[in-house]
Amino acid sequence: MASVDKFEPKILAFLCNWCAYAGADLAGVSRMQYPPNIRAIRVMCSARVDPVFVLEALKRGADGVFIGACHPGDCHYQTGNYKTVRRVILMRKLLEQLGVDGKRLRLEFISASEGKKFASAVEDFVKELRELGPFKK
Repeated sequence: MASVDKFEPKILAFLCNWCAYAGADLAGVSRMQYPPNIRAIRVMCSARVDPVFVLEALKRGADGVFIGACHPGDCHYQTGNYKTVRRVILMRKLLEQLGVDGKRLRLEFISASEGKKFASAVEDFVKELRELGPFKK
């Protein structure tokens, strides 16, 4: 029997329509097991994820934010994932300035054929957030 007070992190995921979302879908249709802690929002490109979205997610109760992007060089919009990498680096610095551990923001490159990688990344992020504990506003 699981402990009643075991912390289960809430994760908001922004998944690129072309790669990471398809990878998540593949994980689902392949019946791969991964923690149910994630709530996904499909975006047309990972570059669509505005830093305000990350801050707002944390403000509204998420314990972590997951961004799934195409592998470098595979972006359907040419440079979107490169912009996301630069933006995530800046967002982590911003989070640290605000007293938030930058580990609460994760970027993963996941292609449409990598359902197993998606499941593994989610599992690893949940484990990391459990170690960090609940996010305190």
